[in-house]
Amino acid sequence: MRFGLMSDFRNPQQWARPSAEVYADIIDHMVWAESLGFTDAAFLEHHFVDDGYLPSPLIAATAVAARTRKMRVGTNIAILPLYDPVRMAEDGAVLDVISNGRFELGVGLGYRPDEYAGYGIDLKSRGQRANEALEIIRRLWQGEKVTFHGRHFNLDGAKVTPRPIQQPNPPIWVGGFNRAAVRRAARYGDGYTGPASKETANMYREELQKLGKDPSTARMTGGLPWLVVTNDPDRTFNLFAPGVMYWYNSYAKWFEGTDTNVWPHLDSPDDLKRLNLMTVVTPEDAVRMIKAAIADMPIETFGIAIAPPGVPVSKVTENIELFANKVMPHFK
Repeated sequence: MRFGLMSDFRNPQQWARPSAEVYADIIDHMVWAESLGFTDAAFLEHHFVDDGYLPSPLIAATAVAARTRKMRVGTNIAILPLYDPVRMAEDGAVLDVISNGRFELGVGLGYRPDEYAGYGIDLKSRGQRANEALEIIRRLWQGEKVTFHGRHFNLDGAKVTPRPIQQPNPPIWVGGFNRAAVRRAARYGDGYTGPASKETANMYREELQKLGKDPSTARMTGGLPWLVVTNDPDRTFNLFAPGVMYWYNSYAKWFEGTDTNVWPHLDSPDDLKRLNLMTVVTPEDAVRMIKAAIADMPIETFGIAIAPPGVPVSKVTENIELFANKVMPHFK
């Protein structure tokens, strides 16, 4: 199993640093993490957020790809309905060339009305837009000259050059929190990315079987973003808790009034423990937790967050090193 680090480059106002410093900090440490054995770097996406949430994950992934040699880089996730599929296919192909075949495209629908309004796109169209885009991107990456006339995209003779290094195409991971997302992953993706649970894994296999695909070929990525390994639980919890609470509460606010409701608002750091939303454990306990979390699931990559919002990665290098040295070797 591979292990990855994820980041959204958030820079909350109460802990704000210069944006260039935040970006350099995270990119430098992603490059450093490759030397520790981390195999993947994944970048998230949101728009119009005061804390500078990363709006351009492919550019961030390219920055890391240009400075690494083996680490796979990608989006997890990019909000696909906000993209022109030809532009996405071209940018992804160039990133795959720059990385010499290390790009992975993870996509989802998003759920925030203000993002869709800011892009001038109807939120209700997101599912069909994503379906059409996924078909177009795959065909372009596989070398077709594509003519496509759908409800949302109309192309005549589009062709991507240069083609991606990976054949037949870079992996396409489709994510989300419900059965519709799992169904979309089965139909249009090479795998599913999202909450790693046995229920989701079984659902994904069922949807593959319905399409006449072999359920034993199911591929998934997942993880526990705030699984933190430490030899000093109290100190580490106090360091991580403010930023992790900020992370969860911003999502809880965004979920209000939408069709997504994954995490509740947290009133105190104790809620992180009570709801198992952040787990600060020894390496031995982390090994047991990960083995339990991935049992009977086709998890290929297990991801954790590189650092909480507002915390420079340099302050958590000890935790990252401990994870790499004491946890990852148990899964080779």
